[in-house]
Amino acid sequence: MTQSPKLAILQSLDAMDKVQMEEVLVYIKGLLHQTEQTTIDKKMAMKEIRQALRQSKKGLQLAA
Repeated sequence: MTQSPKLAILQSLDAMDKVQMEEVLVYIKGLLHQTEQTTIDKKMAMKEIRQALRQSKKGLQLAA
């Protein structure tokens, strides 16, 4: 029978010492930080795109 991924992770964590657990925790926090930074970067990019579109729309209205 195949183990569930959650059970396999728990068994792996039980087999670790404190130093290994700390390394895993630091690694996971790093992954989370990268995800947060990517989300922030995407939001900033979308904001800049919206501003550029608004400015180009205003420019088109003035030219008409």
